[in-house]
This record gives sequence, structure tokens and C-alpha cells, in this order.
Amino acid sequence: MTDLTTLTPLFEAVQLQQIFPDGKTFVDCNPKQDTSKILEAYTSQKERPGFELRQFILDHFELPIAPSDHYRSDEQKSVAGNIESLWPLLTRQPDGPQGSLIPLPYPYIVPGGRFGEIYYWDSYFTMLGLAVSGHHAMLENMVNNFTYLIDHAGYIPNGNRSYFLGRSQPPFYALMVSLLASVKGGSVLQQKLPALEKEYRFWTQGETSGKQAAFHSVQMPDGEWLNRYWDEHDTPRPESYREDVELSNHSKQDPATLFRHLRAGAESGWDYSHRWFRDADDFGTVHCTEIVPVDLNCLLYLTETIIAEAYRTKADANTAEVYTGKALARAAAINKYCWNEQAGFYFDFDAVAGQQKTVMSLASLFPLYSKIATAEQAVAVAENVKSLFLKDGGLVTTLKTTGQQWDAPNGWAPLQWIAVKGLENYGHTALAEEAAKRWIKLNTDVFKRTGKMMEKYNVVNTALEAGGGEYSGQDGFGWTNGVFLALSHQYGSPE
Repeated sequence: MTDLTTLTPLFEAVQLQQIFPDGKTFVDCNPKQDTSKILEAYTSQKERPGFELRQFILDHFELPIAPSDHYRSDEQKSVAGNIESLWPLLTRQPDGPQGSLIPLPYPYIVPGGRFGEIYYWDSYFTMLGLAVSGHHAMLENMVNNFTYLIDHAGYIPNGNRSYFLGRSQPPFYALMVSLLASVKGGSVLQQKLPALEKEYRFWTQGETSGKQAAFHSVQMPDGEWLNRYWDEHDTPRPESYREDVELSNHSKQDPATLFRHLRAGAESGWDYSHRWFRDADDFGTVHCTEIVPVDLNCLLYLTETIIAEAYRTKADANTAEVYTGKALARAAAINKYCWNEQAGFYFDFDAVAGQQKTVMSLASLFPLYSKIATAEQAVAVAENVKSLFLKDGGLVTTLKTTGQQWDAPNGWAPLQWIAVKGLENYGHTALAEEAAKRWIKLNTDVFKRTGKMMEKYNVVNTALEAGGGEYSGQDGFGWTNGVFLALSHQYGSPE
């Protein structure tokens, strides 16, 4: 496993001079020889007349190849049929270390496009499709790979790259285990219980620090503990080095503080949205580590309930009750600090300001997904979803267009799933069906137009492609494939 950031002068030159349009390209390259020799060659050659940095990189590194680069859709097949054809192209086999790639023991599915490695929260939504398609062996391989990462790293990194070490992503591991248990039986919960608890300790370890906020933990005004996104490091993200450095040149925040907030935003999976900004129109005001997100805490509530269920399958009622108590306390705290009765919606909580944020987003559907909302709260949320978030192509992520990819006009597969299932949980089936069918139709229409399943979609103007963010639109695409298969299995396809 090679960390190209150790090639400091070469690494900085490549990233800051934007030798590749996408900063992720270089950190995913495989060196053709020992990196110390490459750095030595660079040092001796860079001042010579005619030296070209791009050619030097091409001479000394193998560039990554997107797993679906050579895929062409079959117009004779349905969207679902084409997705089945994509699974093999998105499959990676176990292998030894390759550049920054952290090797995994079992085969796995990657998202596609620029993402040639496993991603944590993406994978749960990919697994939904694998389950529907009957690819249960791959589903189990994916869970086993994440278990391996917990065993060896103590947590699940953002992805299996060395430059992702230091942060995780939204904690869906317990839901992955639960999904596998629905296929293989309840014994899976017992088998994965040590890993479930180990990951849970990673997210809650700050509670014993004696500080108001430490690691992923934040003590709330009345003493309750909730959680936040966090990263061990306070340096620019290697895969977005130039973007982070340039932002620090314009932000009023201390660079180290800014970089920690950016990394935490990457851990959230919503990289980026104005829900993480103090000023909605100023990326430089990102303050993610100061925010207690409603979606993260709902996922940890589900983790606590699933661990309790695992202990019940072991006939350990006492420990099960401990985790049930933790879950109930967390649910009460989420409703106390994140529910806004006047707005009829859930909001993130600014732990430094001691008050709720004001950004309305689909994160508000996680309390319905996790079933911690009351029936009355669910009615209010559903009314807001119907009047504000439901667009021609499905559900929009937020209500404001900022140029960030996790804001309007974009819609994302995982949030469609969370919202539809959350609405179903409280009997808002007509709205759930309408949202699902609009999303399925948009996916289908774009596929017929482009031959691609995309990472994200413009749900406001369905004739336009999605935009925003730090990189161009990506196709493949793992979680879109999974959610499309799962929703169309339930609600049908327009084809």
C-alpha cells in the first residue's frame, strides 16, 4: 500500500498545477517503481530545460482505469437487464496492495466512474439491489469485507484507500448485517456482534473523554450524548488537495480548522451541502464538526437497536436492555434537539451556537426511516415533503441551489430510498409511491437518453443533467443501480 502524499514536493506540484482535471486521479495511480526512486528522479530532473511534469508522471505511474469505462448499454435490454450486465464490470476481485488501495479478502462492488474502490455508505444501497437480484453470495462478501475492515482498522474507512484512513462514512454496517440476516437467518447477528460493537465504540468513544466534544461525540446542553462527523486529521484531503488549499486562501477560518470541517463533511457523505455552512452562500464557512446531524444520530439509533436484537438472539436479555435503553435515550434526544414543532420538520443542531440550524433537507426523513418520529410528526414531515421537496424527477435534496452537489436541484438514490421507506413506515403510501415512481421514471428516461445510470440526477428539470460539486457527473453507478432495482421491484418500471 503506497501513500503518494509521502512524495511531498512531487505530490504538491501535481495537485496544485492540476496535472489531471480530477485530483483523485493521481492519488489512485500505481507507481511503477519504488517511490523513493521516483522522488529522487523528480528532484534531479525538474529543473532541466524541457521538463514536463505530466510526461514524468505518465512515465513513472500507471493511471487508474474506471471499471465501467468500456461498457456500452444494450438497447434491446431493459434498464434492470443492463444493470445485471453492469455488476460484473463493477466487481473487483481480492488482490494484493496496489498503490493507495487497501486490499480486501473478498470480491466487492465499486460504484463506477472515478470511484474504483469500495465506499462505505454507497455499499448498503448497492446491496439492496444485490438482494433483489438474488446475488446473495456477493452481498455476504460485501458484509465480510466491512467486517474485515472493522477488525483490522477498528472502523470502516470512507473507502478502501490509504488516504481515507482517519474518517468513516454514515454508519450503515448494522443495516448491512440486518439485510444479510434477512437472507441467511438470525445467526448472522450473533456472528457479527463483535464487529457491530467495535464499530459502535468507534463512534461513541468520545463520551469518556471528559470534554464537551471529542472525536465523534458531543455532550448536549442538558447532558445527553449525541454524535457528529469528525476526522482524525486537519490537513487538506489528498484527493482534493488543490480545492482545499484554494478554499483556505479565501476562507476566514484557520486552515487546520477548515480542513477538519471539510474532512468531516466528506465523512458525512454529503460533500458538500449548505447544511454544513454558517453562511449558505459561502463554502468557506463550512463548520461540519460543530453540527449534530439528525441523520447520523438516527443511524446510530438503528445500530443500538440492532445490537440489542443481536443480544436477544443470544438470550442475553440484560445486555439487550442496556442497548435498548441507549436507543430510547438517543431517540428522545433527537426529538428534543432536532424537532421543530413550528416548522413541522427535523433540523440539524448547531452545538456551538446552542440552537437548531435552519436548512431544510431530506435528512429530516431519517427519523421516519428509523421510526423515532410520532405519527403527528410524520404527518407534518410528509406535508413538507409533498409541498416543498417533491419535484418532477423525485425528491430534491435541499431547497436552495448553491452550486454544491448535495443541494438543489439534485436528487440522490440513497435519499430517495430513505424518504420512501420512511413515508411508508407511517402509512403515507401514496406520497411514497409517487416519489418512487417519479425517480424510477427519471432514471429510466436518462438511461434511454444516455445509456448510463448516473451518480446523481437533476430532479427539478429532468431534461438537464445534474451538476455541482468538485468533479463531473459519474456513471456506473452502484447505489443508483441498487435503489432502482429495489424500488422498481416494489413499484414497477415504466418500460
